[in-house]
Amino acid sequence: MFNDFNLSEETLKAIREKGFEKPTPIQEKAIPLLLEGKDLVGQAQTGTGKTAAFGIPVVERVNPKEGTIQALILVPTRELAIQVAKEIKDLGKYRRVKVLAVYGGKPIFGQIDLLKRIRPQVVVGTPGRVKDLIERGILDLSKVKIFVLDEADRMLDMGFIEDIEFIFSQTPEEKQTLLFSATLPPEIRDVIRRFLKEDHAEVRIEPEKPTVEKIRQKIYRVGDRKLFETFLAKLEETPFRKGIVFTQTKREADWLADRLKEAGFNAEAIHGDYSQNRREWVLRNFRKGNIDLLVATDVAARGLDIKGLDAVFNYRLPQDAESYIHRIGRTGRAGKEGLALSFSSDAEDDRLQRVKKLAGDTFEFVNLSDRPLERGKKNSKPRRGFGNRKFPKRGFGRKRDNFNSFGSRFKGENPFGD
Repeated sequence: MFNDFNLSEETLKAIREKGFEKPTPIQEKAIPLLLEGKDLVGQAQTGTGKTAAFGIPVVERVNPKEGTIQALILVPTRELAIQVAKEIKDLGKYRRVKVLAVYGGKPIFGQIDLLKRIRPQVVVGTPGRVKDLIERGILDLSKVKIFVLDEADRMLDMGFIEDIEFIFSQTPEEKQTLLFSATLPPEIRDVIRRFLKEDHAEVRIEPEKPTVEKIRQKIYRVGDRKLFETFLAKLEETPFRKGIVFTQTKREADWLADRLKEAGFNAEAIHGDYSQNRREWVLRNFRKGNIDLLVATDVAARGLDIKGLDAVFNYRLPQDAESYIHRIGRTGRAGKEGLALSFSSDAEDDRLQRVKKLAGDTFEFVNLSDRPLERGKKNSKPRRGFGNRKFPKRGFGRKRDNFNSFGSRFKGENPFGD
């Protein structure tokens, strides 16, 4: 129980108000080590309580009477910055810990004003915006005693390593460094060796197979030209109230959201090319149930706290099998059954084989392609049907009839490939 961690009564009261009854496995193992001041590597999937695992020690260890930045938490996306800041603000409200999120997509001068007025003890930010604030002489990290890298694997995927190295160099040599990640590829291991103390602790929570077994999974292998047609047919016959559709690219997310709207679904895309206001509007309406389908890339959806998902749809299988487990794990939570429908074109059999190897016999496989399934097949280069032709960008000011005519030209074939 949380009482066993010797936490302050203020923090325990905030934990109870959030409805946390007992620690999750990552919290149970990580919190005592972090309260001791140990550097730590934590590996666990989204939805396992990672934010509270480092958030509770953060609010316990900072001094709310000092108007200096004592904890810095770096995250890969704007949405995650907002989400993590809110969680820590909730956990620290009775200790009067001040928390501020800083991220791109919003005017920097407004965030500069808030930093000066609020004088937070905890800053949660994206690497680019944090670096910008440091270079402007606004963000003073000389008093930081806790440095957190959250979703570290995604930050490396997004090319933030140089920004992270610069930010790390601006913090004191003596501090507690925490790294949380869903996966620990060799690149992450290199970061661990450079940033964390040699005697750091490691806590690894492997994905629980029983959780995956609560999810009814089907993977459809189809001909490349029939991918959208098959996807739409299965979507129409599947009962759900709220679902996420995963795509490979931003352009594909836009294209697919428009096609789904034409088919009568209440769908919206979300990715990094949208303004922050647009992204917040989409997420707010999806959480309220005003949007049925959120069409997203892995990067846009990573770390988002979206409750009550009935189904996950993989319009294409991801490049790596671990991402498949991560995607489908968003449904079937809190003891409920979930549904995951995935689609794989016969030009992408290499991805299918990787998922089959990891997921074993937990899913039903349906082969709708005329081509034989080739083991170890190399991925052929997807067709791109438009050459260099340009298309208008999505946004609030676009005309629907332009996009209707755009979508209707292709008769179901996705032009964007991978």
